[in-house]
Amino acid sequence: MNAPLYNTQILRLAASIPHHERLAAPMASVEKRSPVCGSRVSVDVNVDEAGRVREIGMQVRACALGQASASLMGAHAVGRSAAELAVARDELAAWLAGERAALPDWPGFELFEPALPHSARHPSIQLAFEAVAEAAEIAAKVRV
Repeated sequence: MNAPLYNTQILRLAASIPHHERLAAPMASVEKRSPVCGSRVSVDVNVDEAGRVREIGMQVRACALGQASASLMGAHAVGRSAAELAVARDELAAWLAGERAALPDWPGFELFEPALPHSARHPSIQLAFEAVAEAAEIAAKVRV
């Protein structure tokens, strides 16, 4: 694992965050902050009748790793249920903590392998997934 922590792929993702504007009338909004580095991610969601994310909006103020993680999350969150997003959040946390050898079941996480030994970077990587999972859960309850 000699790959650089901030590589071209990470920087490219960080510069291309989808859904980078907040929603005008979200069903749920969640903000998460990292006390370690000060990164902040705000996520708004609307869900459909089945409780799957229909729309997402984000404001991301984070390091390149946090931005890249938000980009991966935003690129694949639409159409997923609160339960699926919670699984992704939990798999990511376990993988970063070394409690899970397999990569999380989410496209692109192999890019974060160089960050595994840098535990101070883990909270920023997790923020977007924590926020979207919580927002989707709240929105699904509002929908009921």
